[in-house]
Amino acid sequence: MPYRLDVRGAEATAADRLVDLGALDVDAEGDAVAALMPDHVSPEEVRRAIGRCELSVSPAIGRDEGSVWRLRPGASRVGRTHLRPISLGVEPGSLALIDSAVFGTGLHPTTALCLEMIDEIVGGDPPAAVLDVGIGSGVLALAALHLGVPHATGIDLDAEALRVAAENARINGLSDRLHLVDGDAGSLEGTWPLVLANVLAAPLIEMAPVLVRRVAHHGRLVLSGIPVSVEADVARAYTHLGLRHLATKRREGWIALLMHASW
Repeated sequence: MPYRLDVRGAEATAADRLVDLGALDVDAEGDAVAALMPDHVSPEEVRRAIGRCELSVSPAIGRDEGSVWRLRPGASRVGRTHLRPISLGVEPGSLALIDSAVFGTGLHPTTALCLEMIDEIVGGDPPAAVLDVGIGSGVLALAALHLGVPHATGIDLDAEALRVAAENARINGLSDRLHLVDGDAGSLEGTWPLVLANVLAAPLIEMAPVLVRRVAHHGRLVLSGIPVSVEADVARAYTHLGLRHLATKRREGWIALLMHASW
């Protein structure tokens, strides 16, 4: 587990020395430096590397459910989607996101893969509506709405995720186009021309029969959260149920699958 390190009275080269030690993120302002350090680098080792200074250690705060380690949220861009933390203000043409522990900052590779696929799908043959299963922060559904999809439905079992998604929709002026549901995919009725599911490989395989029933005639399904090692297992679960595998995207050991309904 990484830890946060705050240094005061640091020399000008302190930030560079922390990077050399393997810091996951560094923020320097004057003689004050903050860093996220991996747990195999001890504070004593840091002190030896940066010299005499005031040093304090505190727990690190992970984002995307502890899978992304950053000192503070940052802006990012994937395709036409520009994500900004609300602390930087709302900017025309971008999506603002509140800082929370809920998954979906846009920084995790699985989210970026989904955003790439959404961008391509909406840019080519935009669907009339999208279903986001396991909505988290709402970033995927909101990106689809931002790119021009008229309506989105998001479903999640986590009350905090639904709260955060609702707040992100509100600050981006998209509340009237996002319908949030407390539950799982099995509690829904109806079909959608585009279904998104960025969860984990095991739940994706388990949910396959339910998710397939949510895909409309000639609809598309984006699956992410899949390690490269189990790509074939996840794809097989859906092709066995009649979906056709259209594309695979890869990033940092993760993949996303684009499936198409054969009915």
